[in-house]
Amino acid sequence: MSSSDTASGKQKYTPDDEDSVEVVLAAGNLSLDEEHKNLGGAPIEDVSPIGLDVGWWTAVFLNFSQMIGTGIFSTPGTILRQCGSLGLALIFWVIGFLLGAAGLSYYTELLALFPNRAGADVAYLEQAYIRPKFLFPVSFAVITIMLGFASSNAIVCAEYILFANGQLDPNPWTMRGIAIAAYAIACIIVVLNNRIAMYVSNVFSAFKVLVLCFIVVTGWVVLGGGTRVQDPKSHFKNGFAGTTNDGNALAGAMINVIFAYAGWNNANNVANEMTRPVHTVKTAGPAALGLVFFLYFFANIAYFAAVPLEEAQASGQLLAAKFFSNVFGDYAGNRVLPVFVALSAFGNLVSVAIGQARIFREVARQGIFPFSRFFSSTKPFGTPAAPMLLKFVLTTIVIIGPPAGDAFNLIISIQTYPSRLFDLALVIGVYLIRRRRTKAGLPRPEFVAWHIALWFSIAVNLFVLIMPWVPPTPGNEPFSFPYYVPWVTGIGVLVFCFSYWFVWMHVLPRIRGYKIYEEVVQLANGELSKKFVYIYNDARGDAFRERVKAEAAKRHVTGNLNIDKTPVIADV
Repeated sequence: MSSSDTASGKQKYTPDDEDSVEVVLAAGNLSLDEEHKNLGGAPIEDVSPIGLDVGWWTAVFLNFSQMIGTGIFSTPGTILRQCGSLGLALIFWVIGFLLGAAGLSYYTELLALFPNRAGADVAYLEQAYIRPKFLFPVSFAVITIMLGFASSNAIVCAEYILFANGQLDPNPWTMRGIAIAAYAIACIIVVLNNRIAMYVSNVFSAFKVLVLCFIVVTGWVVLGGGTRVQDPKSHFKNGFAGTTNDGNALAGAMINVIFAYAGWNNANNVANEMTRPVHTVKTAGPAALGLVFFLYFFANIAYFAAVPLEEAQASGQLLAAKFFSNVFGDYAGNRVLPVFVALSAFGNLVSVAIGQARIFREVARQGIFPFSRFFSSTKPFGTPAAPMLLKFVLTTIVIIGPPAGDAFNLIISIQTYPSRLFDLALVIGVYLIRRRRTKAGLPRPEFVAWHIALWFSIAVNLFVLIMPWVPPTPGNEPFSFPYYVPWVTGIGVLVFCFSYWFVWMHVLPRIRGYKIYEEVVQLANGELSKKFVYIYNDARGDAFRERVKAEAAKRHVTGNLNIDKTPVIADV
């Protein structure tokens, strides 16, 4: 609608009209009840258009493969340096496990409440924060678009491929080309066939578990004196000597531990592709996390048995390589291990792509995404191809765009702060949902998380959100730029999200004189998605007003609906 239309006397809605009636319409002959229309969120799909290909073992392997990426091979040395002592570093690995276990408990409760939803965080935040309307869906959508890349593991995969080929200082563009190619292959696997993607994820997951089992058993052999490593038990004396009190370093260590365990909830992203989602996740999640914790903890023991602590602290991301070199010789450390890590990173790319494709699609189905119906579609292969295309483009931009070094690290670190804030909001959201259900007299879900799990998650998230603001001790600065730049930038991204939502939801409707309604549409393969309809005061609004009145009558809405003042002009 042009400004001249508004000036010609067409009436704008007033603040009193804003929430006078909330009706979700269904396009065409689509017949849905209010629960399936899902006011303020993505419509409910009783049967996933992607299929039901996720069983118990696939759920376990999806979590395995995302957790066991590159973190356990690259972060233990950094975590040791940040903690200052082996004892505290091992405690942090235990805390990471407990945080994952706590997360599994409330993710399972949320799954029990919303078993037909994919995308985990997308659906759960949408349901927890109904007000302010669309704030969390818009914020999560903007974060997904701006920070929805998988460049770090693609780069690591490329680095280790070149490392295994003897290229210790490769050409940056060669490395970027291999990273893009590796991620492209992962995306193609996910797009072409869902069952094949799950199978590939399972195979790589099993391989990674075997590699870690080999490292763990080798560590036991080292401790038993069966290798050329001299006096391995001496590395564990005075376990807490050198423990740091640098809050910034400890926060960095906790962030690295969280990164290493990231993926314990990946199965929730595909929950609507399971025949019994609550039963599956309730057992598959703890099984995967428990085994990963066992492997992580004893892999650390193996590393530090074979590598002196001083050498381990200075190893950066190469502790696993030093472990193989010290135990089996330089060839194993320089050629064999890099192959293992590269394959592990590639398997992680596939499993992360499976989960992230569902997150992208669920965001699109809320109607917030530009071209939401395109990204909600499962054409042409019955898979979320369009979300994977977007994710590939975003990841390629991040791989190619910034120079290597701190600029690249900054972009990766920016993801941390918003993700921790969203996780904190999700834990608090569990209490908000419980409160609303209690007021409505609804029964308890099939699974309820313990309060101590929620409180523990809140405490750890507050620690990770607050402590990075503590200035690091001299000489321990994490970046060449000021330590607070990633956190300030992350908050800036969140402020942008809020500003975008406020302008879209409140400023533009007041200035241009329209109101936003939701409408459910059905796509070619039976997929359900939302679109937004903008309501103006012109002749085209008559039919829409009648639809709103009829829908309101079905719901027995009483009182003055005020809809005669707000007809329709356009949709998006």
